Amino acid sequence: MPSAPAKHLEGPRHGVRATRPAGRQMRSRLLDAAGRLFKEKGLAGASIAEIAAAADAFPSQITYYFSTKEALFVEAACRDVLYVGRAAERNAGRQLSPQDYTRSLVESVMTSDAIGFFIEALTLTRRRRDLAPLVERTVERLHAEGLRAYAAEMIARGWQSRLDPADSARRFWAIAIGVTLEGQAMGRSPDDLVAEMLKLLGPQADTPGQAHLRLVDANRPASRSNPDDREESP
Repeated sequence: MPSAPAKHLEGPRHGVRATRPAGRQMRSRLLDAAGRLFKEKGLAGASIAEIAAAADAFPSQITYYFSTKEALFVEAACRDVLYVGRAAERNAGRQLSPQDYTRSLVESVMTSDAIGFFIEALTLTRRRRDLAPLVERTVERLHAEGLRAYAAEMIARGWQSRLDPADSARRFWAIAIGVTLEGQAMGRSPDDLVAEMLKLLGPQADTPGQAHLRLVDANRPASRSNPDDREESP
């Protein structure tokens, strides 16, 4: 008499065969847990087993979805900086002046730990060139999404950008990464990083009235107040 088929025993972390939505949810949970632990303990300090436990998963699921801990680190860092960029754009969109818009963007980005995390991923890809394409795509998305949001604000509010919007978007992230890299090496506070970036970034846009005054001032001849500079009468 044939024996009854054995029942498949599953732990609480495994359900039915993974579907695409379930797979996306598991990847998201692993990235959430990895991001927290990597920022707290670093790449070497956070183990695969610890990350899996924090995500209520098995270590084999990390290797299934990400292959290596280094690949998980880079993807978590890229995801984190994109999330912070989008949140910064939403916060800045609530501001009423170009100056407050720029300050809000800078404060949102520079007071988070996402840029430092992303810099570590950039450094890691120097040794792991197979991971570089993910970082390159992330940089392209930061520029593209920053340009989209910035250009939309200029049009919607009637502001006039002092630079080409594409140049402004690329310049913003280049300065943010550079200031963070130097600031972390020097042990500077988030407030110091904000102040330094605002200084280097400078004014980004003007309201129509400000733009008109700036144009008038730029075209106005400089006055010569030094008596020695005046031409002598014949």
